Amino acid sequence: RVHGDLFTSTTRMLRMGTTAVARAAAVAGRAAASTAAAKAKLDLYNPTEEHKALRDTMRRFVDDHVRPQALEFNRKEELNLPLLRRLGSELGILGVTVAPEYGGAGLDAVGAVIAHEELSAADPAFCLSYLAHSMLFVNNLHVNGNEAQKKAYLPKACTGELIGGMCMSEPSVGTDVLALRTTARKDGSDFVINGSKMWITNGTITKDRTLGDAFLVYARTAEGPRGISLFLVDGRSKGMAPGIKIGDKCGMRASMTSGLVFDNVRVPASALVGELNGAALCMMRNLEIERLTLAAMSLGIARRALEVMNRYASERVAFGKPIRTHGQIQGHLATSYAEYMAGRAYVYSTAAALDLNSAGNQLDTDGVKLYCGPMAKTVADRAMQVLGGYGYVGEYEVERLWRDSKLLEIGGGTNESHMKNMSRAMAKTTEFH
Repeated sequence: RVHGDLFTSTTRMLRMGTTAVARAAAVAGRAAASTAAAKAKLDLYNPTEEHKALRDTMRRFVDDHVRPQALEFNRKEELNLPLLRRLGSELGILGVTVAPEYGGAGLDAVGAVIAHEELSAADPAFCLSYLAHSMLFVNNLHVNGNEAQKKAYLPKACTGELIGGMCMSEPSVGTDVLALRTTARKDGSDFVINGSKMWITNGTITKDRTLGDAFLVYARTAEGPRGISLFLVDGRSKGMAPGIKIGDKCGMRASMTSGLVFDNVRVPASALVGELNGAALCMMRNLEIERLTLAAMSLGIARRALEVMNRYASERVAFGKPIRTHGQIQGHLATSYAEYMAGRAYVYSTAAALDLNSAGNQLDTDGVKLYCGPMAKTVADRAMQVLGGYGYVGEYEVERLWRDSKLLEIGGGTNESHMKNMSRAMAKTTEFH
């Protein structure tokens, strides 16, 4: 029946005459061109030539320099600091979202997601140190700092001469961050900071526990949940020292994590970032891009685990044929691909809609992390299952990806906190579209 309809349609076209056929062909050609243009515009993952160039450049650099060192620095539990600096001096992505006038790449949330997905596909721990610098310090200061603060710190942070971090969590304060206890007391024209911070990525950046160069520190300046301010603190400040040494982590071993102690650390009034007692907004705004890029890290983990198990499933022969021909393995491969692609679409569509200067986007910035964290861990787990004993050893990469993936269900907000935040946001609407 279909072939008959096609034949009839073709015959009718021929009977229309040469002029009519040409006219119809022209219309069809314009329609095809329009469709092609629409498809080009709908590249969710590389929406512009600039984004595509970033991805291509990142992938080459990652393959040449990041993946080869990942296992070594994982075993040493050490940050590859020279390589981190090269992300600024050679690639210019330590300030991926920062305006060019301060030395940044001037890209949007999609650019940030691309950078994190590509780095994490090779070395999630290295990527985590990149995130702490580029998002929690650099982007945070770029969005919330004043002109003098940005000019003083961002150019060096963008080249990698300066490595920064952010101090929010405390020994007894995690998800309930508005209950933080570190204080900043006004003393003349200065503030004096006292307290302890915990789980600080880039808190120390060398094995001998050298502090990071600069930190954005959240501290209490008034009573109540909103009495929090943000301060820009030099890592060489008197009274600032490493706190608890955090080692022997399950995963993310090549990212240095430390406690930090503030013992009468005096900073000038000019170190205040934003308004006094106004840091809750800075905090929530920066948590949104943090959670989005952590979800992008999960994408990188899932993609790499999927690639490894897909290749292995073709190479490994059992019962006389490649294991990808067995139904159980097919289930692992197909389900992992579908879940990865669903997460990828969710992350990139959320990034495309995110204004880095905005707040109130919790439903989806929490949502992408809530979905992608467990998804990456599950895909990495399936990869280990497909590889069998080989998947259980470091040489084959997926066991490290599996260990690294767990943090992404905890750091930057636990899965449980995302559920609470999302449910609260969902109560404000009756339609989802």
